[in-house]
Parts: sequence; structure tokens; C-alpha cells
Amino acid sequence: MNAEIIAVGSELLLGQIANTNAKFLSRQLAALGINVFYHTAVGDNPIRLKQAMTIAENRADLIIFTGGLGPTKDDLTKDTIASKLGRKLSLDEDAMQSIEQYFEQTNRTMTENNRRQALVIEGSTVLKNEHGMAPGMFIATDSHKYMLLPGPPSEMEPMFLKYGQGAITGTIVSGQKIESRVLRFFGIGEAALEAKIEDLIDNQTNPTIAPLAGDGEVTLRLTANAISTQTAKSLIDGVEKEIMSRVGSFFYGYGETSLIRELSKLLAEEGMSISAAESLTGGMFQQELTAMSGASSFFKGGIVCYSNEAKMVLVRVKKETIERFGAVSRECAMELAVNSANLLDADIGISFTGVAGPDRLEGHPPGTVFIGIAVKGQPVHAEKVMVAGTRNAVRTRAVKYGCQLLLDRLSETRKR
Repeated sequence: MNAEIIAVGSELLLGQIANTNAKFLSRQLAALGINVFYHTAVGDNPIRLKQAMTIAENRADLIIFTGGLGPTKDDLTKDTIASKLGRKLSLDEDAMQSIEQYFEQTNRTMTENNRRQALVIEGSTVLKNEHGMAPGMFIATDSHKYMLLPGPPSEMEPMFLKYGQGAITGTIVSGQKIESRVLRFFGIGEAALEAKIEDLIDNQTNPTIAPLAGDGEVTLRLTANAISTQTAKSLIDGVEKEIMSRVGSFFYGYGETSLIRELSKLLAEEGMSISAAESLTGGMFQQELTAMSGASSFFKGGIVCYSNEAKMVLVRVKKETIERFGAVSRECAMELAVNSANLLDADIGISFTGVAGPDRLEGHPPGTVFIGIAVKGQPVHAEKVMVAGTRNAVRTRAVKYGCQLLLDRLSETRKR
């Protein structure tokens, strides 16, 4: 099944809001094994919406519309689609009752145009809106499937997850099970990873392999369909094993996880505490870490020491270290890591120092990063990494490299 997503709303074309709905739906459809080949955005105009619908019908089996289901005159999605399909609109009593209850509970007067939100296309499966007022719809014809969803993500996302995807999977060939698995990699670029598994991608049939790069990471989505869930998982297992034999050293997790989440889990499991001294990253590592649930059980605290004076006064880096090696150095990174752990009585100390750019510092080009790691009972170590990108990209990726280095170090310790 191939799909096209049509976002309806002039505010999208004016750049007033971003089309985050298409991103969400594409990811959900990919997990169902449904290809999304086109995203379309069209304004609140019935003629142009009909034109977009006609084009989509020529290249997609499933067409999903977002937006244009509200009570105002510019909300024309269902009227236009009903007209195009030669169907009428009728009042859905459950939706109307829900809308009336909302106004009663909020002690507001319901205007007559709100009744429009309870109108649905005849013959459609109504998708209940539990986070707003306008219901969604799913329509199956002999040639196409149509889904209408509200525009606000807070309404659209839960509606699709609870009701929409079930309506779609109910139309997929009976007896076929679709399984999907996401593998996450860091420390290798998309092009380099793809080159390692190029033959697998070129020869893919079932499972399919879909690479995606983002913010220094690469993900691979493996999707298989088979007569049973167990068979589909077995097909994925075989491809995953081959992929891991080639690029497994860069793998860090499955699904919607992240490096900081994996690090947090490992710290909690090992019962180890951590502290941080951050120059280059300005507290970004600590911010990411404290965003994790349960961080208080393993995070002792940290110091942002952006200036040389702060490094010497707050983290007690020796003046001779900075004068001899510089603040951007392996030696400074190691001293920062050791001292932060000692000052805060933590099992692990991590530090970040480097050059975010755009100018050189101490003779080092932008993107030069030193990450120090001090683990109690082990030799202190500092790693130099070169990171490309804007100032913020360098800082963000430096934090990810720090997480990866710690994950590698702690995983090695666990194996001993």
C-alpha cells in the first residue's frame, strides 16, 4: 500500500506553522510497512484541494488529510472530499453529544457553527476525537482509502494511534503480519554506514531496509511482512544479524531511545554516580541528563566552567596545566574529569572542553573536542574527537560522543 499525506491549511503555506503532522504520520505508516511517496500542502481552497486529491489518487492507494475539520467557513476539507466522492454529510450524534458536553462543562455558549464539527461523510467510519471536538473519518472505496484527521497535533496524534492505524490495518491483506524494528547507530555517518551494507540495501525485498540520518545519528528501520508475527520477526533477525556483523560497533539501541537514555539506564543498573565539568558544552550534558526520569539516583551535580578562571577556581585545574597545555587539551580534560568526581564524591567524572567556533582557539580549529572520563578505580582517559557543523551542532554532538564513550567504557567494565 502506498500513501500520500495532504495537509490542508493556508497557514502552512504562509509559514505560520510547520507541518509536523506529516512527519508523525510518515513514521507511523513506515512502521506499518506503508510507503509514503509524497507530502502535499494545500491552502483552504476547494478547487485546489480537489486538484490535489485528483493528483494523489493517481499515485497513492491511501490518502490522509490533516486539517480543515473545524467550525469556521475556511474549514472545507470534509465538504470538498464529500463533493468529490459524490457523498453527503450527515450529523454524527455521538460527536454532537460530545461537543455539547464540552460547552456545558466549560460553561460556555455553543455557537451554531460548532454543529459543523459533528458532520461526517456518509458511509465513513467515524474516528472519535477524545482530545477535541471534530471527529475524524475513514472511507474505503473500491479503488482508494481516505482518512480525514484534525489539524492540531494534540488531537490528530492520539486519534491516529488509537483509531486511525487500526482502521488502516483492517484493510491490509488478511493473514499478513507486519513487523518493524529500528536500529540506532552513532559515530558513523549515513554515507559510511550505507556503504557498509550497500549490497543488502540494493538486494532488499522482505525485509526492507530504510536508512535515516539525523543530528549525527543514523537509524535503520527494518520492516518485514509474513503470515505470522513470529515469521516476520525471524526475517528481521536474519537481516539484523548481518548488519550487526558489519557495523555493530556503532550500534547503541533500539526504537525511540537515545544515547542519554541508554547511559541513564546503565548508570542506574550499575548503581554508579556521575558528575560533570563542562566548558565547551555549557551545561548541556547536565541538562540532558537531568531530563531523564530517576536522574537524582545517579547524578551528583556538575560545574559549568567556561572561562579559564572558573576552571582553576571552581574545578581546581592547575594553572600550570592551562599555561603549558591550554584549556583545549587532553590534559585539561582529564584534570577536569578527575577533579569534578572528587569534588562531588562521584564514581564517574566526565568533562567537555573544546572549540565550538566559528574562530580557532589556542591553535585548534572549530569542532575540536576533548572529552575526559574518570571512573573510580580505573586510569583517567581523555578522547579527542573532531566534530563538524554549527556552534550548536558541535556542542550537541560533543554531548552525544561523551555518552557513547561512557557507554563503551562501562560496557567494557561490565564484561570483565
